[in-house]
Amino acid sequence: METTNEFKYRRAKERVEAIKGFYNNLLAYCIIIPFLAWINYNTTSFPWVLFPAIGWGIGLLGHWSNAYGYNPFFGRDWERRKLEEFMKRDEF
Repeated sequence: METTNEFKYRRAKERVEAIKGFYNNLLAYCIIIPFLAWINYNTTSFPWVLFPAIGWGIGLLGHWSNAYGYNPFFGRDWERRKLEEFMKRDEF
């Protein structure tokens, strides 16, 4: 059985890993999208770079909301409340 401190440590570690993942994704976006824009500028007049920039940007927004615990559909504490509800339901 996991103690409260172990549970808090595991949750904090998961959040830190999610935030690190978000910043790695953001860094890749900031490097790759300008490179694609440069290729687009030098090869064609059609602005195809907008498609990966917008698509990846939407994914980046979702990654940010997951990493920082922002959920516009369920509210800030929805996951915690659901976990507590299921834990109470499973008590003997």
